[in-house]
Amino acid sequence: MKRLAACGVAVVALLALCVLSLCVGNEWIGPGAVYRALTDFGGSDVDRVVRYLRLPRTVAGLVVGAALGLAGGLMQGVTRNPLADPGILGVTAGAAAAVVGAIGLLGVHSLTGYVWFAMGGALVTTVVVYLIGGAAPVRLALTGAAISAMLGSLTSAVTLLDLSTLNEYRFWVVGSLSLATGPIVAQALPFVAVGTILALVLGQSLNQLALGDELAQSLGTRMILVRVLAGAAVVVLAGTATAIAGPIGFVGLAVPHVARRIVGPDYRRLLPWSMVVAPMVLLLADVLGRIAVRPAELQVGIVTALIGAPVFIALVRRQRVAEL
Repeated sequence: MKRLAACGVAVVALLALCVLSLCVGNEWIGPGAVYRALTDFGGSDVDRVVRYLRLPRTVAGLVVGAALGLAGGLMQGVTRNPLADPGILGVTAGAAAAVVGAIGLLGVHSLTGYVWFAMGGALVTTVVVYLIGGAAPVRLALTGAAISAMLGSLTSAVTLLDLSTLNEYRFWVVGSLSLATGPIVAQALPFVAVGTILALVLGQSLNQLALGDELAQSLGTRMILVRVLAGAAVVVLAGTATAIAGPIGFVGLAVPHVARRIVGPDYRRLLPWSMVVAPMVLLLADVLGRIAVRPAELQVGIVTALIGAPVFIALVRRQRVAEL
């Protein structure tokens, strides 16, 4: 009963944050005007702001947040590492390197173009990390960290040598929902749906992995297959989220710990809860970024880092994060 009540509270809170995201901006737009803009579009400035700017931004927050929350939960489960997040496999670094290459070498200048290069970079990097690191969680994590450092250096070198590439890249790299448009979000939805289904199907297998390799194998878990499928889901989810909004830190790392405190370590419940809590965190951070330094904005990637770091430290101090 308590879990059902908590689920109801979470859904109501998420809906409230969606409404707040539609209302808050440079100018406050009341819920009534928002409702009319969505249901009876008249072409006024208010209608256009709601329909073409704030609605895609809010939907992007839901999609990106859900993808990052699921990807973080998967990474912590498959590596049995409580400090794992999508960046551990080089997903973020690979996506960023591919975007920089697309801007600097191929002249790609649209977010629609970034999407495909970011996902391709994330996929190639993850495959390389798996081929070099193998299936062992520790080797996988160390290989991912090394590849990420190398790609980060290459990205820095390209952006520092080419000022025009740096100017375009710096708006993407801070992590922002403000550039998301309806077509970009629509392109991303099928990928996120596939990654979500794959992630949720792996819940029971991740529970068995948490018992250790030997016990999991004795229970019939196909270790390599589970890790490959989990890696594929992380690539699709985190790569798509990064392509839409750029690299956003701490959501994939901290949210699974919050979900674990609510529903326990069972991944069949933890993953869906991460999928709900992460959009709440992302939308709240985005709204705070809009009002914190008016009339300018703080990008959501900056706000999640500012808020996420102390929250995560508090979680670490209050519980034994090594126990998954």
